[in-house]
Amino acid sequence: MAESGTGLWSKKFSSDQRLTPVLALATLIAAFGSSFQYGYNVAAINSPAELMKAFYNETYYDRIGEYMSEFSLTLLWSVSVSMFPFGGFLGSLMVGPLVNKLGRKGTLLFNNIFSIVPAVLMGCSKVAESFEMIVVARLLVGTCAGLSSNVVPMYLGELAPKNLRGALGVVPQLFITIGILVAQIFGLRSILANKQGWPVLLGVTGIPAALQLLLLPFFPESPRYLLIQRKDEETAKNALRRLRGWDDVDTEIEEIREEDKAEKAAGFVSVRKLFSMRSLRWQVVSIIVLMGGQQLSGVNAIYYYADQIYLSAGVKEQDVQYVTAGTGAVNVLMTVCAVFVVELLGRRFLLLLGFSICFAACCVLTAALALQDAASWVPYISITCVISYVVGHALGPSPIPALLITEIFLQSSRPAAFMVGGSVHWLSNFTVGLIFPFIQVGLGAYSFIIFAVICLLTTIYIFLVVPETKSKTFIEINRIFTKMNKVSEVHPEKMELKDFPPSASRQ
Repeated sequence: MAESGTGLWSKKFSSDQRLTPVLALATLIAAFGSSFQYGYNVAAINSPAELMKAFYNETYYDRIGEYMSEFSLTLLWSVSVSMFPFGGFLGSLMVGPLVNKLGRKGTLLFNNIFSIVPAVLMGCSKVAESFEMIVVARLLVGTCAGLSSNVVPMYLGELAPKNLRGALGVVPQLFITIGILVAQIFGLRSILANKQGWPVLLGVTGIPAALQLLLLPFFPESPRYLLIQRKDEETAKNALRRLRGWDDVDTEIEEIREEDKAEKAAGFVSVRKLFSMRSLRWQVVSIIVLMGGQQLSGVNAIYYYADQIYLSAGVKEQDVQYVTAGTGAVNVLMTVCAVFVVELLGRRFLLLLGFSICFAACCVLTAALALQDAASWVPYISITCVISYVVGHALGPSPIPALLITEIFLQSSRPAAFMVGGSVHWLSNFTVGLIFPFIQVGLGAYSFIIFAVICLLTTIYIFLVVPETKSKTFIEINRIFTKMNKVSEVHPEKMELKDFPPSASRQ
């Protein structure tokens, strides 16, 4: 029996599985309807900032009869901006309960509430003369981003065959960068970043959500969720048949079923249990380091400094918006490259390459900013560093960490792992947004030394600890970490992988 199982396994998995129309469309609809909004809302508020502050002040004057103090206006604007990452943190905490109760696809559909409602609120805020509507909407749309940034990679990772898992896992980050670019283009003063257009600029975010709400119900739920958590084998088989484009899915169903058996000893894995399980120790440490490194490596600071760098290099103030959009286009282009090379070069290589480029860019940028008045050509070095940093971050640090969470955890612990990774992501994002202005005032150009150190430490950790997961099944990846965690192949109760058949591991 074992021999025939091995033969069937090798027959099915010897050739790479193809990208079917159903899988491609499910990926595009999930990423456009959810990940796109994350990127769009990150950037949409930047261009009309001064217009919105004026609206806040005028609204306050109409109510009270006097204008806000500079401090009050700055505080209210800071709250408006920071509500987004705070909402993202709240959304991350909701991931586990929702994906277990509603499923991966069900959670994405439910999540559209947190996009359509705030889109209406932001679009109507000027007519209603209410800046409170914007603050509440930013919290809600942040919650949407917190859920989507975790659930979309989980959903696509569970839909994809192993040879496409890396490429499809990078697609959410691609749509985040496209969302940023579209917001930068719509945010040009000649398009929507003007007194009449800014409410429309903010309200556009509801359109992708509405499209997802209409189209995603026609696509399959995660077969792993259906079989392992819902115990609905027939529906799981039908979902796999649609996704793979052939009727014989028994081999893949058997692999999922064996994973289910292997995990039964662990049972439901909560966040608390995730931290206490020895068999998951290095996985948990890795996602905390990678998610923290992703946000604390200075990506937001680079964008914050970019306009000042462009101006110092002689770019006219009215043209800076176009250069910024050009930087966004570079980000999209390099993320497209990551989609195509992640299965060729591997996750580990792209992480090492990306963080190394970011480290070098931060070091050279520090020197260039400190010496920018020394020669006329020095500011151009700064521009090169900004673009190099964007290229490096788009290749590895931006797209790969969320993909790795899907790959290094099995079904029972994956929701809790995404809750932890998402919380670290959004808290780090919030922290950088809160303290970077103070660091910049205190250290000036030398603030990038901090980010260079974080990039270097993250690179060293990846080199020493993070294994390559390219073209491996979830079970094979789990076996790598079993050795790293120094737990036996059969470990009572605390093993995530227990008694998995040798024939399956040889696929």
